[in-house]
Amino acid sequence: MSQQSPIQWLETALGRLAYRIDGPEGGIPLLLLQRFRGTIDDWDPAFIAAISADRRVVRFDSAGIGRSEGQVPDTIAGMAAIAAEIVAQLSLTQVDVLGWSLGGVVAQQFTLDFPHLVRRLIVAGSSPGPVADGPQQHPRVPQVMTKSENDDQDFLFLFYPETESAVAHGRASLARIRAQADLGPKTSALGFMGQVKAISTWPGVLHRVNELRLPILVANGAHDVMLPAYRSYVLSQQAPDAKLILYPDAGHAFLFQVIDDFAREIDQFLS
Repeated sequence: MSQQSPIQWLETALGRLAYRIDGPEGGIPLLLLQRFRGTIDDWDPAFIAAISADRRVVRFDSAGIGRSEGQVPDTIAGMAAIAAEIVAQLSLTQVDVLGWSLGGVVAQQFTLDFPHLVRRLIVAGSSPGPVADGPQQHPRVPQVMTKSENDDQDFLFLFYPETESAVAHGRASLARIRAQADLGPKTSALGFMGQVKAISTWPGVLHRVNELRLPILVANGAHDVMLPAYRSYVLSQQAPDAKLILYPDAGHAFLFQVIDDFAREIDQFLS
């Protein structure tokens, strides 16, 4: 695995924001948007290495998250505006975007609000907003998600199916994430509350889905207990140009479980 890229800083009106850049220069960069309560350090380094082998990958701590200063916005549109600020500060004219979980929600809003900035969109383990029909999230999810600290068993429940293979992949991913040097702070209670408010008040994109006319790759684990794969299906059916991939024996963190397979899909989609 390649050496971890250094933390860099952007001075913005929101405060100083932390970011990392991986991969070679040239081409359209891939901007990563992180999950609920996740920081720049919660991307699996094996996943980063796989997707940045042939392209530049940008990831960051949004305002009030991890190492970054400022306050977490209490709207998804506010979070999307911070992503746009990162793009502007890095003097990028256009990006591809991969959003995971909450990041997938922000990515869809970002694409609607700043369509000129986005060439292609990847929505991973996420949702187009409220979906009344179909499977709903596991009833234990709210209780586990809202703990002040999540242990290994919590992460495994939230992110991976309860099969021997999936759990083994989950434990390996958690070990890789924790083995990184110089880990930054976790999301604070104040940041957590801002994210909860933003998620709970977001109307979703289904009423505007026809505006998402760019190529979209929608992916999830078939057994996601937090954001059921049916929601990925709904987005893929209603967006004008979307491809859906569901991975068997995988859940919310499928992207850290089937790294090589998903990295190939990303490369094919973005190429």
